[in-house]
Amino acid sequence: MMSSIRRWLLAGLLVLVPLAITLAVLDWIVGTLDQTLLILPSGWHPDRLLGFHIPGFGVLLTFGIVLVMGAVASNFLGKKLLWLGNAVLRRIPIVRSIYSSVKQVSDTLFSENGNAFRQALLVQWPREGVWTIGFLTGTPGGDVVNHLPDDYVSVYIPTTPNPTGGYFVMLRKTECVELKMSVDEALTYVISMGVVVPAARPLPPLNPPL
Repeated sequence: MMSSIRRWLLAGLLVLVPLAITLAVLDWIVGTLDQTLLILPSGWHPDRLLGFHIPGFGVLLTFGIVLVMGAVASNFLGKKLLWLGNAVLRRIPIVRSIYSSVKQVSDTLFSENGNAFRQALLVQWPREGVWTIGFLTGTPGGDVVNHLPDDYVSVYIPTTPNPTGGYFVMLRKTECVELKMSVDEALTYVISMGVVVPAARPLPPLNPPL
């Protein structure tokens, strides 16, 4: 009887814990985005117009703002304004260093032509004989190329279970094994600490082979 209760308890936790964490994260995201409603005049707030609170209007407003900004940034006049704004920010001390760093990272991650996290790799880290998953981010640049041969690539190695922290390393192409799995599958594998194993199936390369 006790073994059955223990089994049922563990089964219940396996169902409820991921669901509770997911709902908590969604509630935090929606609550944070709802703060964008504060930019509207008080008379335009949905709570005042409807007489009761419905969460999620801030998500719609944020989505609309992003769409409008994208539309403006895509035309000729918008590009000129963005160039002028970037030039101004790059001349402000302290702000310049922060903004430039964040801008470079965001351009790399969200650009349609970017190479960030486009390929999952199997690499030896932190020592020979120990393997982990990394992500191809490009090739070395700047003065680094003057000290490394041409066959090196830039690799980001995430930590587990939080992939937002990790290590940036430069490895030889011959030391990297191209994995036949998508970036999403590889990230899931890392976050789950190897519990969620992607199915072994051939995938078309997302980038030219190493």
